[in-house]
Amino acid sequence: MLNKRFTKIAIVTLLIVSLFTAAACGSKSNSENTSDSTSDNLSGNITIAGSTALQPLVEQAAKMFMEKHPNVSITVQGGGSGTGLTQVAQGAIDIGNSDIFAEEKSGIDAKSLVDHKVAVVGFAVVVNKDVTVDSLTQQQLVDIFTGKITNWKEVGGPDMKIVIINRPASSGTRATFKKVVLKGQEEAQGVALTEDSSGTVKKAVADTKGAISYLAFSYLDDTIKVLKYEGVEPTAQNIIDGKYPIWSYEHMYTKGEPTGAVKAFLDYMISDEVQKGPLTKLGFVPITEMKTK
Repeated sequence: MLNKRFTKIAIVTLLIVSLFTAAACGSKSNSENTSDSTSDNLSGNITIAGSTALQPLVEQAAKMFMEKHPNVSITVQGGGSGTGLTQVAQGAIDIGNSDIFAEEKSGIDAKSLVDHKVAVVGFAVVVNKDVTVDSLTQQQLVDIFTGKITNWKEVGGPDMKIVIINRPASSGTRATFKKVVLKGQEEAQGVALTEDSSGTVKKAVADTKGAISYLAFSYLDDTIKVLKYEGVEPTAQNIIDGKYPIWSYEHMYTKGEPTGAVKAFLDYMISDEVQKGPLTKLGFVPITEMKTK
């Protein structure tokens, strides 16, 4: 009888231990599943448009961000700074990229927009590779873009017609060039070709004999020739040191304060991962490194 009693006690004890073990395992499993399912609560669709100068950086950053947050979808388009500012002010997109301050664009309710500065962009004067000139002064550029100088031989180059490749009025790149280099003077009318984006400008300069234009550093490559400005190389370091003046802040505007995935992406744009990664590689300057304002 005693042995039977001990056997029953042992069986009951074993059952109790098994139940506790199963409960503990189940609790751990549920905890792990909950943790896995909530490891990334970020989701949503983000639409961005505007500056084509900033576009290559935003596209790379968006790709990196979506790899980290697979439930977020980001669409990046160009169109120019004016388009970005107009569309974000109308609520048509979430973020409007711009090379200029919203206050500088007429017809924009700048007070309704929140400015998020993410980088500094430099712009370089570029020419077709057949042009033998290596450097131009500010006055020479003023004379070229206002139509006073029409042949490269007038500035020490070959006997070749100067072909101006310009940007549309909505372009922040054009606004910066006009403000910094031309000091607000009007470009010559009817003598320039107009291209809508930085990519098409680069191709037009590369393909057109005697062409001249201006591009963000992120578009510079060996298909075109980059000129010095007043004898100074257009480099990120020269911008930082205050030696090269053709630059502007890159803005990402939102209508009101951003929240959710939009805020998270804007925070990511100024993170070390972006600022010390694709931003630097593309020739942009981190805002924290600027010595001049």
